[in-house]
Formats: sequence, C-alpha cells, structure tokens
Amino acid sequence: MDSVVAWTTWATLMGFVGLAALALTAAGPAAGRIGVDTLTAVTTRLSRVAVALGVLAVPAVLTDLAHGASASGGYAYGAAWNTVYDGSNDGRLSGLELTFVLIGAALLAPLTVRKVAAGPARRWLLAAGLVAGAVALGTTKFPDAVPDDWGRAVFETGMWMLHLLGSAVWIGGMVGLLLLALPGAVAPTARGAFWSPAIRRFSAAAMSCVAAIALSGLFLYWEHVDGPTQLITTMYGRVLGVKIIIFGALLLLGAVNQFWLHPRVEALRAAGDRRPLHMILIRRFPAVLAVEVLLGLAVLFVAPFLHGSARNQAYQADVAEHSRVALAPDRLPKLDPKESSTSTWVWGTAETAAVIAVMGAGYRLSGRVARRRANAATTAATNDQGDLVEA
Repeated sequence: MDSVVAWTTWATLMGFVGLAALALTAAGPAAGRIGVDTLTAVTTRLSRVAVALGVLAVPAVLTDLAHGASASGGYAYGAAWNTVYDGSNDGRLSGLELTFVLIGAALLAPLTVRKVAAGPARRWLLAAGLVAGAVALGTTKFPDAVPDDWGRAVFETGMWMLHLLGSAVWIGGMVGLLLLALPGAVAPTARGAFWSPAIRRFSAAAMSCVAAIALSGLFLYWEHVDGPTQLITTMYGRVLGVKIIIFGALLLLGAVNQFWLHPRVEALRAAGDRRPLHMILIRRFPAVLAVEVLLGLAVLFVAPFLHGSARNQAYQADVAEHSRVALAPDRLPKLDPKESSTSTWVWGTAETAAVIAVMGAGYRLSGRVARRRANAATTAATNDQGDLVEA
C-alpha cells in the first residue's frame, strides 16, 4: 500500500507537469498551425486531464503525509494536516507542495473551457501552470534544513530538479500523446498535418529530457554507489539496477520511434498513402507509445524503493559482520559524503559533453533519415505516376 501511495503521488505530480509542457511546447504549436478548432480540441483535452491530476495530487500527498504521521503504521490525516505550515522546514515544504499544485491546477482550469483554450491567454496560463507544477515537484527534493555547504546543496538540488523535471516532461508527454491519439482530439482531416510536427517537436524535448536524466543519474550514481559490484551486493544497488534496465528499455523503444517508426510514417505520407493517417499511427505509434508509458510508470513505481545509498549499505553490512556487539540498524555508522576532486570535475565535464553530443547527433540523424525516406518515397511515387501516364 505504501508503494501505491508513493507511486500515485509521483504519477500525479509528474503527469501534471508533463501534460502542461506538452501542450505548451509540442502539441499546442503543432495544432496552432492547423487552425483554431484543432488548437482548442488539443488544449482542452490535455488541460482537463492535467487539472484532474493536479487535484488528485492533493489527497495523494496528504495520504503520504498521513502515513508518516501515524505511529501505528496507519494513516493519521488529522495529524498530517496539522504538520502543514506548522513552522518546521518539513511543514513548509509540504505546504508549498500542496499550495503550488493547487495553483497550477487553478491556472489550467480556464483552459478546459473551449472559448478560452485557443485565446491569447493560453500560453501564459500554460507557462504559469507549468512553473507552479515544477515548484510543487521540486519541493520533494528541496533541502529540509539549512545546509552546511551551500555550494554542494545547490548543486545536488539542481541535479535532482534535472532528474525530476526531465522524467516528468518525458513520461507525462508520452501520456499526453497517447491521449491525443484517442478519437475526438484531432479531426481526421487534420491528423496528417498535426502528428508529424507534434512528434518531431516532442522528440526534441524527449531527447533533452534523456540528456538531463542521464547526466543527473550519473551524478547520483557517483554520489551513492562505489563501483558496479554494489549494484548486486546491496538492496539500493539492486533496485537501482532494475530502474536502469527499465530506463534502457525506454531508450530502446524511443530509438525505434525516432529512427524507424516516424521516418516510415513520413515516407508513407510522402508516397501518397491514401489511408487515413490514424490507421498508420493507431497500428504502430500508439502501440509502442503505450508500452513506453507503462515502462515509465514502472520507473515511478520502483523509484520510491531507493532509500539511503549503496555506499552506506555496503559499509554498514561490513561493520555489522565484524562487530562483536549487535548493533541496531539505526545505530550503524555512516560514511561521510563523497568529496569531489579535480578528476571528478574533468570526468563530469567529459560525460556532459559526450551526452549532449550523442543526443544532438541522434536528433539530427533521425531527421536526416526521415527526410531521405520521404524523398525516396516521393520520387518512387512520381516515377510510378509517370509510368502510368506513358502507358
């Protein structure tokens, strides 16, 4: 039950952020090029689901707080409510989390009305709602005490924000695309003009998110794991290993979309395929996307099991094994945080440059593949038509 509550909290907060980001940066601009009706339909569908997730995040967060406030392992909602803005740092962060997710939902609520969804306030409301949702998500990793080392605390918080926001925009965006693939969001006559630029825009955002997740993940790995063997010998490492495997599967499916599926759809359209675009997409794109969404939600389910660090777990296991006196788990010693050196910064800079280069090259390469296949399909279709005219 605890895992379900934690998963619901993460899924609602990240879903809200991802849907708002998709409507603002990918689906909205693609729909706006087609016309007001398409922009209205896309904006209202994404906004309605986002508002619902924002509202559902409130009881999810309160339930999580209620479980932590209960001494018997149950759910003390009254005690949880009393901790909100109680003067402590934890209380302030919990209060800010609830406040900002409600503010975000309130900002997006007008966009659920068709008359407002395509109006001039659309971008401002989406941007403000996205910022509010990002703050609500960030409060889960903001420091709950005045740090001794402000530089390290700011850097760690920045890495967590990259990790959380990258995951939210990527996973929430996939959920949003799946929602738009369902009937009623985009008119059949507009699907051909909508999906290609929408997918391309989201691909750029998704690759940026993958880069953010990879870079922040490498830092968190360096901070909490001392070598690959701890991925097997510690509970933290095994859970992290499962998360890495799921993330790898997500990357593989994303590559299938980027380098095979999307270029193939482009080629079919360029060749004059007269079937409705949704027939092509419904059979290929949403099926792969649905699997990606399930894997993304699986990552959110696994993540709350990452407690402590593999370094401390391995160290404490060694101390307990060689101690002559039985030690309670809460009395076991802990290692000091890792200290960065010059080589750490050199390797970190090299990794950052490598990840950015690979993501950028991948995006450019996938674009070239799509253009080549589309051009080849157009040439073949033109030659076929010429042969028919001569005959």
